[in-house]
Amino acid sequence: MGNRDWRPFIYGGLASIVAEFGTFPIDTTKTRLQIQGQKIDPRHVELRYTGMVDCFVKTSKQEGVKALYCGIWPAVLRQATYGTIKFGTYYSMKKAFAARRADGGTREHLATNTFCAAFAGGLSSAIANPTDVLKVRMQIGDEKRNIVRCFIDIYRIEGVAGLWRGVAPTSQRAALIAAVELPVYDACKRRLTAPLGDRPLNHFVSSLLASLGSAVASTPLDVVRTRLMNQRNVRDPSIQIYKGTVDCFVQTVRSEGARALYKGFIPTWLRMGPWNIIFFLTYEQLKALY
Repeated sequence: MGNRDWRPFIYGGLASIVAEFGTFPIDTTKTRLQIQGQKIDPRHVELRYTGMVDCFVKTSKQEGVKALYCGIWPAVLRQATYGTIKFGTYYSMKKAFAARRADGGTREHLATNTFCAAFAGGLSSAIANPTDVLKVRMQIGDEKRNIVRCFIDIYRIEGVAGLWRGVAPTSQRAALIAAVELPVYDACKRRLTAPLGDRPLNHFVSSLLASLGSAVASTPLDVVRTRLMNQRNVRDPSIQIYKGTVDCFVQTVRSEGARALYKGFIPTWLRMGPWNIIFFLTYEQLKALY
């Protein structure tokens, strides 16, 4: 591979895709729970679901099991870009900074790891934002067409800006998740290496702990970015519900209460836990193979 090591990028993308397939139905229930109950959006005023399980069952019965995977292809496309850039950039930057330190990178540096993770998360999420918009629109159930027609429709009606709808909270959320998740995983893995060794059980526990912290930190931004991405007809200001990230945050709290910012928290964590477990187990096995 020459002087540049591409393995973190390749392994990160492959492991992200595997994890996405394994947890996507949970993500669909999370998205639908976050959208419902918007008192200022007539399309989503009704509280259709009482919780994650109810959403899962009703969606399966009313729309078929296939509906739980509606939006999977833009999600896979997103992970092929987002996951590849995020994890590849993080581990590459981390390695580069470690090589320049006086200790030669023999010790972990929390501040450096946090910076690298936040930068990698924000950058990769901004680049992959159009695929996230497609995924959200298809998960809500408004877009029944294939990914290409959905893309063309958004571009035709809303322009290029429509494909980057919600990019600010999406990037902020991704940076926040990465800044918590990746350093926590690395720290837990390092601490647990002595009692558990560098084995799957260590990777399992470390990824589970990392996902809890990132779910608590990121859910409010996730609710905001989901609602912004689902907002349509952005060329007509007279029917624009949210003006931006801050406005969406304020209006959500004002009309639904602060608890609304944690709508979908359980499926968010239940998805992040298995997603991280599948990802890191796959990533570590790929590292061991080559």
